[in-house]
Amino acid sequence: MIGTLLVANRGEIALRVFRTARALGIRTVAIHTALDADAPHVRAADVTVEVPSYLDIAAVVAAAEETGAQAIHPGYGFLSERAEFARAVEEAGLTLVGPSADVMDRMGRKDAAREVAVAAGVPVVPSWSLETPAGELAYPVLVKAAAGGGGKGMRIVRSAGEYAEAVEAAAREAANAFGDDTLLIEKYVESGRHIEVQVLADSHGNVVHLFERDCSTQRRHQKVLEEAPAPTITPEIRAAVTGAAVALAAAVGYENAGTVEFLLDNATGEAYFLEMNTRLQVEHPVTEMAVSVRGERPDLVALQLAVAAGLPLPFAQDEVAIDGHAIEARVYAEDSFGGFLPQAGTTSIVRWSEHARADHALFPGQVVSTSYDPMLGKVIVRAADRETARQALVAALDDTAILGLTTNVGFLRALVAGDAFRDATIDTAWLDRNTVAAPEPDVARTGVAWISAMLASLGPKRPFQPDGWRSAGDPAPYLIQLDQSVRVDRVRGRVDDQDVREISAENHVLVLSIDGHREQTVVNVQPDVLEAVHRGQRFVFERPDPFADHGPEAGDGSLLAPMPGTVLAVDVAEGDAVEEGQRLGVLEAMKMEVALKAPFAGTVRLVGAGAGDLVQLKQVLFTVEPHDG
Repeated sequence: MIGTLLVANRGEIALRVFRTARALGIRTVAIHTALDADAPHVRAADVTVEVPSYLDIAAVVAAAEETGAQAIHPGYGFLSERAEFARAVEEAGLTLVGPSADVMDRMGRKDAAREVAVAAGVPVVPSWSLETPAGELAYPVLVKAAAGGGGKGMRIVRSAGEYAEAVEAAAREAANAFGDDTLLIEKYVESGRHIEVQVLADSHGNVVHLFERDCSTQRRHQKVLEEAPAPTITPEIRAAVTGAAVALAAAVGYENAGTVEFLLDNATGEAYFLEMNTRLQVEHPVTEMAVSVRGERPDLVALQLAVAAGLPLPFAQDEVAIDGHAIEARVYAEDSFGGFLPQAGTTSIVRWSEHARADHALFPGQVVSTSYDPMLGKVIVRAADRETARQALVAALDDTAILGLTTNVGFLRALVAGDAFRDATIDTAWLDRNTVAAPEPDVARTGVAWISAMLASLGPKRPFQPDGWRSAGDPAPYLIQLDQSVRVDRVRGRVDDQDVREISAENHVLVLSIDGHREQTVVNVQPDVLEAVHRGQRFVFERPDPFADHGPEAGDGSLLAPMPGTVLAVDVAEGDAVEEGQRLGVLEAMKMEVALKAPFAGTVRLVGAGAGDLVQLKQVLFTVEPHDG
């Protein structure tokens, strides 16, 4: 049995594995970089070891040997699908909680896995060689990285003119994310559903599936919402994909937990094999919550550890059943209503719903940087049926509040509450074709103004402050300056032209009745901060300062960094003439690239950073002077 386990990962997945290991009486080891020295997963482990990088294979293996760990759990991302890491673990005489290096070589890469699937008779997406001339491809096509996952290194190409640039960008992103720029060219299915099957296999020849998940709600191949079971497939399709997944795992001699992914073409009804993820998936909680084994909820991490220890699977296929419906929402540090750009900052208030499972590693006062993946956690709910689960997730996202930096919780809430997700009509490209309406700031503004007026009435008096004092009669209304003037009359229960009644105000949670509607807002009112979260969306209000020296503002020719990150490329020099739309450089953060393009034809007058430089949000990177001055 495993006595000591090292987790070669960070964040919420490290905490998730530690939770099961602790329940099994297993001693835990965390690795961390200098940047992560005080991270939540470090504080949760029994033993910690600093490493130069989470990608440093030699350092990770050495940490396991130093601490007496018998096994290493790779989590997901980082080294989890690197065959060279699995091989290094095996050569050190340690156990990887995952498949062997040889199997990972074959199934951890999309190109090799495709060959195995073809040999096993599993249908695959039509493809072309990278050497095929651009003019001979049947567009649209999908250019995608052969290694890794998570939607990195993928580009949709709709014409021959876009092909060369897409290949260049996908190869660069793949090399940056996975250390491998090998690409595949496949048919792009315009309307499809992403179906994946959870499989488990042991070293005794047993292979089972735990049914399927639907991960169709994704943006640019990055999953946003996941659910189990899939809400739209037929029993025939379910039997086909689960049977193919088990056959594929058995054919390759797979061991441990893995996921076999399929694309269901809505136009033809055909299901194509996409790839096999040779690790635990981010979305594994929905399987744990929607499936029962002998009437109990399975713990996939516990099953992984048992298989890694050489034990046979403790159940047969006919003992696995679908039992309810579960939905998961991924919480990211990103501005979903501002181009989905990565965000960074320090959290002030963090609240996770008490009525949902929250797998996370985010707490108050925590620094979130752009050095790692932007996923902060996951909110997961379960109910007897899909619609009840959907409504429960809306309520759970209403209760989730992260202040101090912008996240996608408001976007998730609006998406889950929308008709398209309710009716299960979202396909893999829906979010690339449609927009989700941003929440309005009105309720959040009312909440901030109400609390600001309350604090003004309680705080120390200053000359000329709007404290509502009158020489006779009731106190006058407060005039609160936010992004706009808000008139608050707490005595009469009025905010501007709204009837407002305070239901409760405790521990930063404000519940108001606004024109008869109950609204909950998490409010943080400080001398230098006015922010609130309503329905998951964070709003920041700035008081105008009439005495501030604002200085000159950047003109239309200044390109500011839309996110904190690293400059990957600078294509121009000061004095260069550029055309409108010409690329000036590339900025990267959290494995997301943004091309910075000239707003008009002109001359480059300023280059504010060089390739490799770290830049801050809104830092001036380029200034272009128009030809006409």
